Amino acid sequence: MILLADCGSTKVDWRVIEGKNEIKQVTTRGMNAILLTEQEMTDIIKAELVPAITGLDIKEVYFYGAGCLFDYICANVRRAIKANIPSTEKIEVSTDLLAAARALLGDKPGIACIIGTGANSCYYDGEKIAENVSPLGYILGDEGSGAVLGKLLVGDVLKHQLPEHVCQKFLKEYDMNLQKIIEGVYKKPAANRFLASFAPFFQNNMDEPGIHRIILNAFKSFFVRNVENYKDYKKVPVSFVGSVAYHNAAVLREAARPLDITVGKVEKSPMPGLIEYHTK
Repeated sequence: MILLADCGSTKVDWRVIEGKNEIKQVTTRGMNAILLTEQEMTDIIKAELVPAITGLDIKEVYFYGAGCLFDYICANVRRAIKANIPSTEKIEVSTDLLAAARALLGDKPGIACIIGTGANSCYYDGEKIAENVSPLGYILGDEGSGAVLGKLLVGDVLKHQLPEHVCQKFLKEYDMNLQKIIEGVYKKPAANRFLASFAPFFQNNMDEPGIHRIILNAFKSFFVRNVENYKDYKKVPVSFVGSVAYHNAAVLREAARPLDITVGKVEKSPMPGLIEYHTK
């Protein structure tokens, strides 16, 4: 049996696979490997995962997580897993970007992107990530992400760049005002997640020209500042995973057309593609 993990800061989606069949799905607390110690991750796995998989003969674990960027961080994750699942013979810890590439492209070359709370991209040669334009986070980059869309939206609302009925609708729907927004961005932790929580407003109000303009221009910026840096970006498909890309796929394709970029797959989660990749 193999165990797959799609790990984010909010939750970890675990799947146990035997042959080509999924036999168990478990959700645990998120584990940001940069922020948590090895012991903290060990404790989460022991308390929340182990009881659900007791008795299963797991031999391989493939763990994909945001923040799994450096060898020492990946080593911490591997040890936390091994301490709880001693039957494992192989533990591979990789970034969420490799998860996106494998899920979207399999063993074919192309450009794989993530657009969710944050945004990232890479050129995948069919085996590994060959190039990566640094996303830089929502302050310096992350174009098109939920955090950046939220930032642009609240800025336009508070500076009255959108029609008044749109501004009032937003403030009422989210029970927001200037004070709450300023505190959420500048005083409270996880400002990126706070801003990204407004992303659904786009898909629900796309008939408003100002809302459509914000997201269209943000996606165009993602293509220009990220995708166009990769070789052959006009010759290979550009595929996406992530909730913001998935729920706004029509606008994503609209932004790509004038740039002669071909959008391939657009998936909400990498897990179905990862299951296919690891069970071929």
